[in-house]
Amino acid sequence: MRKKFTEKQIKILDVAEELIAKKGFDGTTVRDICTKANINVAMISYYFGSKEKMMSYLYQLRAQRTKESFAEFAQTIKEGKPEMQMKEIINYLLSLLFRFNYFHGFVTQEIRTMDHVKDDLLDFYQICVARIDEVVKKGIVSGVFHNAPKSEDVLTMIIGSTLFVIRNRNFYELYIPATSDAQYMKEAEQKLRSSILLTVFALLDYDAE
Repeated sequence: MRKKFTEKQIKILDVAEELIAKKGFDGTTVRDICTKANINVAMISYYFGSKEKMMSYLYQLRAQRTKESFAEFAQTIKEGKPEMQMKEIINYLLSLLFRFNYFHGFVTQEIRTMDHVKDDLLDFYQICVARIDEVVKKGIVSGVFHNAPKSEDVLTMIIGSTLFVIRNRNFYELYIPATSDAQYMKEAEQKLRSSILLTVFALLDYDAE
């Protein structure tokens, strides 16, 4: 069931996300969050129960916002050519995952499978699959795509490949000459984007002419 957050809860979660993005999950304390949000430490327990439970709600809020932003984004490109739409969808999803890469360090399988989080993630995935499917079908009809891979497989490849790169930096950085965290993330995103675009359009048997 979709959770409706109060304005106070959203304020606290926004502060928590801002701090985690800068300092990481382990480096961000409840006191840090409360100080920046100008609330008493007891309010965390009152609104969320614990720091860990607060993180599950933060992840759910991010999933809800992501679902809404993707739906709005998909609407803005719906009149474009299928090849353009597919490219933009891939770019959008990669940019989104890399932008919020700090989530993947603390979001455990346990959090991802909590009912209140799982439902919002499932909604988001289904929206993505439906949109990809529409683009693939449009491309087949117009003749620019000659093969129709399963849309859920396309989404799995995009998200799975991106999460692998984010979570396995010790491997991927062997192939990227980066000298800082920021440069690594930028170079990794560019390298992965090129690879995924090439793979997806090959699966679609895209006819550039």
